[in-house]
Amino acid sequence: MTEPSHLVAVRESYDAVAEDYAKLVPPRFAADPLGRGMLAAFAELVRAGGGRRVADLGCGPGHVTAHLESLGVSVFGVDLSPKMVEVARRAYPHLRFDVGSMGALDVGDGQLGGIVAWWSVHHLPPEELPAVFAEFHRALAPGGHVLVGFHVGDDRLRPAHAYGHPVSYDTHLLPPDRVAELLSRAGLGVVARLVQEPGEGLKRQQACLLARRPEPS
Repeated sequence: MTEPSHLVAVRESYDAVAEDYAKLVPPRFAADPLGRGMLAAFAELVRAGGGRRVADLGCGPGHVTAHLESLGVSVFGVDLSPKMVEVARRAYPHLRFDVGSMGALDVGDGQLGGIVAWWSVHHLPPEELPAVFAEFHRALAPGGHVLVGFHVGDDRLRPAHAYGHPVSYDTHLLPPDRVAELLSRAGLGVVARLVQEPGEGLKRQQACLLARRPEPS
């Protein structure tokens, strides 16, 4: 099967920027106490639910994966970009990082205690999100949680450069209510949300949604 062109563009772009991305983005993460607070809540819920494995999807250079491990979570990272995975393995050799797609996870049904998609779903066309969120639901154990971070808006951006390099991916901005609706349709009920306003280094609104796969009634 021919790979969709937008996935090729994402892979090639992030292969090109990986080394500089790894220098620029982790310090921004370290300066985001609200986002880290959502990750801390997510980690606490995963531990309370039995501590099953967590997948960090679109893990990039692995800094969020490593942060989750520091919060007591059994976690592995997955990224579409082989170069990003190479950088992550070099930085955190004790952790597992795989090349893969969030739309086709290499895990059995109900095997994960949690999924994190930290600023990674925005490169997917919105019409693909229902299938991706359905895959999250499949992979999550009942009672498992998913945390999605994304840029807020209602537009498609096509940057020519990012992180000091030419890129060819699209960035899709979505309203939080729309993402919440898509999660709900996939059987993942939103239990908490955080919306950060522009300022303090943020160019635009960004949001985190915490959702849960219900236990059988």
